[in-house]
Amino acid sequence: MNIRPNAVIFDLDGTLIDSLPGIEFSLKAAFDSCGVCGTLQNLRSMIGPPIRTILARTGNVTDERELADLELAFRKSYDDEGWKMTACYPEVPSILQAMHNAGIRLFVVTNKPLHISNQILEHLGLTRLFEAVISRESRQPAYADKKEMLEFLTDTCSVDPISCVFVGDTQEDADAAAAGAVPFAFVGHGYGKISEDQTTRIHYRVNTFPELYQLLAPGVCP
Repeated sequence: MNIRPNAVIFDLDGTLIDSLPGIEFSLKAAFDSCGVCGTLQNLRSMIGPPIRTILARTGNVTDERELADLELAFRKSYDDEGWKMTACYPEVPSILQAMHNAGIRLFVVTNKPLHISNQILEHLGLTRLFEAVISRESRQPAYADKKEMLEFLTDTCSVDPISCVFVGDTQEDADAAAAGAVPFAFVGHGYGKISEDQTTRIHYRVNTFPELYQLLAPGVCP
């Protein structure tokens, strides 16, 4: 079934961009800097939550001071070099451009720090396509999760939850959409997995970004 949303809200990592190479690079740098024997064997499945959560899991670290040091080392590496290794998934730029040209409002909701999110989008030539980018630190005190970020976006940007779609690749994305009564599209090319028996409703499942695009009404072709 084709849909024609008035707005599309995207998660960033694993949905629009593949940031795995840069995150892996900077995690290694942080572990080396802090003398931690971390493991990155299952890193792909861990991407999505805030970086401190990823550091705790990959480094098997629970001490808050040690985690703070690791996060500082990671951010230094990622802000300097890691973010530059980010790439778009296939056909993302052309499809976003087509949506924008068709008058569909585009937004980003992400756990990634705002300055790096904007830097990456600018580097990839995508900034002008998005009406707003919302991250945890878009408000002080910071948003607790994507549920709060999504609620803020729909409330303040005059986005009707029923007439938009939230596109993501993790269970957190699906739960945030469900809490905000926003239809959810799961993209399988990302980092997360959502099993068929999950109680959270998944309105659409696609494996690639071009497949997602096919959900839009004919005549909005790139």
